[in-house]
Amino acid sequence: MRAEIETLVQDIEQSVGLLRRHLDWDQSQARLEELNHIAEDPTLWDDPARAQKIMQERTQLDDAMSGVVRIEQELKDNVELIELGEMEGDEGVVADAEKALKALKDEAGRRQLESLISGEADGFDTFLEVHPGAGGTESQDWAEMLLRMYTRWAERRGFKIEVVDHQAGEQAGIKSATLQIKGHNAYGWLKTEAGVHRLVRISPFDSNARRQTSFASIDVYPVIDDTIKIEINESDVRVDTMRSGGAGGQHVNKTESAVRLVHNPTGIMVVSQGDRSQHKNRATAWDMLRAKLYEAELKKREAEAAADQAAKTDIGWGHQIRSYVLQPYQLVKDLRTGHTSTSPQDVLDGDLDGFMEATLAQRAYGGAPADVEDVD
Repeated sequence: MRAEIETLVQDIEQSVGLLRRHLDWDQSQARLEELNHIAEDPTLWDDPARAQKIMQERTQLDDAMSGVVRIEQELKDNVELIELGEMEGDEGVVADAEKALKALKDEAGRRQLESLISGEADGFDTFLEVHPGAGGTESQDWAEMLLRMYTRWAERRGFKIEVVDHQAGEQAGIKSATLQIKGHNAYGWLKTEAGVHRLVRISPFDSNARRQTSFASIDVYPVIDDTIKIEINESDVRVDTMRSGGAGGQHVNKTESAVRLVHNPTGIMVVSQGDRSQHKNRATAWDMLRAKLYEAELKKREAEAAADQAAKTDIGWGHQIRSYVLQPYQLVKDLRTGHTSTSPQDVLDGDLDGFMEATLAQRAYGGAPADVEDVD
């Protein structure tokens, strides 16, 4: 068998092995049998919400497991075809089987990536917050660039985007912003982006055209549904109403429609001012607070919690997860995985999948963050 075909086979076998490992095959098989048994219960649909959740889990697990079995079988079939073709000197059979193996490798890689997004909350919608670091207009402008970057990424995936909070900077950029991004696995993808992001460029706000370094932070937390109960003592929460700081016309500016909640025991604060109705903003703010408290609980149970929180401790030097260099050369470098891009404009236009995939793979298989040097 030719070396390139042997490499294809080895790559597929490796992906299948990782898929089985990540699915925890025996446990998943037992769970699928349990779900099949539950699905046969005629009383299941007495509770439509529970039934829908059960059927969704069953469908996803069955698809994942049957996909692995099918890939294994097709791999075996095509290897046998190649061996037969080589024995009989039939290059057409060998070429067709090799083409099928290449397609199989692509599918195995895609399924392997999807298996990484399997955390408790990964399938949920998500809130994404952007906050500039110290540096005034420079950092505020960088924060707005990041806001656009994630908006474009979400648009590429066909996700729905709602602006929950947007506070414009005095000269340019933003003081803060919060998006709600709705789509399958939105939190699972975007949780990899939480941390401090560093920009190096020639400042458009400096008449001397000097190089400037700016920082901004990204915070990501899942939008939880009604099946997850988060108990909050209302006496622990300070509720403030205020005039909206964003665009919205005379109604927003003249009425105290914006709502801020502060959870005193944890210091967690959320702001909602995306709607003209104070009632709707209040409801959204409570959803955000419950989501943030849920995310905090998730992080306590995750091995990377300490490192992740340390990355957000200070929006400045020594805490960045990624650097974006626009001058004097072009490079984006992730300091956790070492993944790079020499096309910052594409990255800032939403081409983030490579960075997200590298971080997901590292979390699933690679253990601690890589020791990667920052760029100048």
